[in-house]
Amino acid sequence: MLGIIGAMAQEVAALKEAMNDVEVRTAAGMDFYKGTIHDREVVVVRSGIGKVNAAVCCQILADRYGVDAVVNTGIAGSLRAEIDIGDIVLSSDALQHDMDATGFGYPVGVIPQMDVSVFPGDAALITAAQKSCARVNPEIGVHVGRVVSGDQFVSDKAKKTWLTETFAGYCTEMEGAAIAQTAWLNHIPFLIIRAISDKADDSAEMDYAEFETKAIEHSVKLLLDMIESM
Repeated sequence: MLGIIGAMAQEVAALKEAMNDVEVRTAAGMDFYKGTIHDREVVVVRSGIGKVNAAVCCQILADRYGVDAVVNTGIAGSLRAEIDIGDIVLSSDALQHDMDATGFGYPVGVIPQMDVSVFPGDAALITAAQKSCARVNPEIGVHVGRVVSGDQFVSDKAKKTWLTETFAGYCTEMEGAAIAQTAWLNHIPFLIIRAISDKADDSAEMDYAEFETKAIEHSVKLLLDMIESM
């Protein structure tokens, strides 16, 4: 069974429309839609914004549904000049940029008392997503790279530069690394799919509303094709 997590209602609405034999259960204030897409069992859920919502959501998918993989769809801000608005970033790995225990001697981004702080995406899911995007979104770029997550909307150039120089991030958003950590702790393969809606700089507020709809459309088309081909 595949768990699909979106951060906002718009991201999961199209997926729910594509589902058959739907059963809905509510847990932790979230509605979990279990059914099939292209004859594959899936659970589609909106996590809400931020790392805590995302982690709770992923743990419920592990505990109550026993998912064998998790995909997180959504939008993000680009951290690299070559990644344009509308492009897709697939997570080679993910980390939390706002994890800061430097006062205890840990490098920024390192989670104390854990062996792993950078969580690798699943290679098979990455390959499947690349192939699907080439089929259904041939007009946009697809990039495999690091997703950096934190409980903040990045909208200034100084922060963007810091994220790029410190972590070599490809894009920044607010949920992916929490899902990655939860999946890793539960030994579940994961992939973060991020459609770029803004440049994560001083233009972010202007770009966000204008490109949000198109960005979500690209990621949903990719995911539907990916499910069909799996």
